[in-house]
Amino acid sequence: QVQLVESGGGLVQAGGSLRLSCAASGLTFSRYAMTWFRQAPGKEREQLATISWRGTITYYTDSVTGRFTISRDNAKNTVYLQMNSLKPEDTAVYYCVVPARPFTTVVGEGAYWGQGTQVTVSS
Repeated sequence: QVQLVESGGGLVQAGGSLRLSCAASGLTFSRYAMTWFRQAPGKEREQLATISWRGTITYYTDSVTGRFTISRDNAKNTVYLQMNSLKPEDTAVYYCVVPARPFTTVVGEGAYWGQGTQVTVSS
C-alpha cells in the first residue's frame, strides 16, 4: 500500500523560507516521478513542481519558478520542496503526489496523494 507523509509546513513571514518533505513507502521509489501540488481555500488545485524518477529532470509552474526547488533522495524515499521568498499568496495546503504507474511524470487517474501539510505566509 502506497503511503505519502508530508511534513515541514507551518507559519512563516513573507520573504521567509520553508522546506517541505514527503516520505514515501509501499513502492519502489526510484521508479516514480514525484509532484507537489497545493490548494488554497476557494481556489483550484495547482500543480507546482515535478521531478523525474532519477531526479535529472524538473518542471515548475510559472508562479513558483525561481523561488521553489524540488529535489529527491532516493536512498531515503523522500522528496523535498524548498520554498524561498514566500508570499502571502503561497498560503495553501501542500500535497505530494505519485502517479499510479512508474516511469511517467503524468499525474493521472489512480495517483496517490498525501494528507497534505498547511503552509501559512503572513504579510
